[in-house]
Amino acid sequence: MRTALVTGCGLIGTSVALALTARGVRVHLADRDPDQRRTASALGAGSEDPPEGPVELALVAVPPAQIATTVVELQRRGAAHAYVDVGSVKAGPARELVALGGDPTSYLGTHPMAGRERSGPLAATADLFEGRPWVLTPHQETATEVVNLVLELAALCRAVPVMMAPEAHDRAVALVSHTPQLVSSLVAARLQEAEETAVRLCGQGIRDVTRIAASDPRMWVEILSANPGPVADVLADVAADLDETVRSLRALESADEAKRAVGVAGVEELLRRGNAGRERVPGKHGAAPASYETVAVSITDRPGELARIFADASRAGVNVEDVRIEHATGQQSGLAQLMVEPAAAPVLAAALEERGWSIRR
Repeated sequence: MRTALVTGCGLIGTSVALALTARGVRVHLADRDPDQRRTASALGAGSEDPPEGPVELALVAVPPAQIATTVVELQRRGAAHAYVDVGSVKAGPARELVALGGDPTSYLGTHPMAGRERSGPLAATADLFEGRPWVLTPHQETATEVVNLVLELAALCRAVPVMMAPEAHDRAVALVSHTPQLVSSLVAARLQEAEETAVRLCGQGIRDVTRIAASDPRMWVEILSANPGPVADVLADVAADLDETVRSLRALESADEAKRAVGVAGVEELLRRGNAGRERVPGKHGAAPASYETVAVSITDRPGELARIFADASRAGVNVEDVRIEHATGQQSGLAQLMVEPAAAPVLAAALEERGWSIRR
């Protein structure tokens, strides 16, 4: 691929443009908001100048409700040889494109499974898609050369292509993306009117659960409006589990031992099902889930503390697979939890202690 046009300079569009530009593709940027386009260009994502002729690939990174009309408009202009979108919903836009008289042979709907809580071009990174699944949902009429070009796109972004039917994709993302967003928001909403003394007790657990609740509400209204049925189906199942869990917890309040036993069994069953489901979540780069050990290190809020830890870990020859920060309530200090391979944990702990770090055991 030598040339591309990216329409929509938000997080995903700008990240794709950055990745393609870094690999030698000449990228042209388009956006209804000139500030978005200007910012993306200033970041090195591509040129604000329109292409002089058709590009090889036009990538549409706009809200789901605008995908079909944008693709059809570009097709009628002859803007590219192939057209692709990166929206989070696939079946609806594909049907609408055909209804609008668009050309399904030159179009392929895709969805890179990557994102951040922040939106806009300033949140974009060239490595956003590295090792992440990139779903391709070709129409039965999609030309082979278009599929091959989009496979090249995924490769240039260092993503892992996955072929799915549009409807199967929408059911899948309802489960693994859209419902978690709503559940996170539901839990976070409980904090809005909570007493200050309760909120001050927030620890890593509530931070983990509510992290994605910080996402842009307007963006998520657009996404959920394009996939309401499958999301409602998953939430209905979650609601049934919640009802059963409430009954089990109420039973635990009973003085009757038999009822308490039923409550214990109900809660334990849910937790065991949760364990089993969590074990199915893929590990890094889609690999099998890995088991890591945690090395907990006391840190302060001084600038550069984490950089020093990572540098010392590197000197010890240990790769840190993941990290979490747990802040101490009311103090300018906290705990850095470094996740490493089990065999590396004692090596890392000894090396960090030798360099003056305080290890929590």
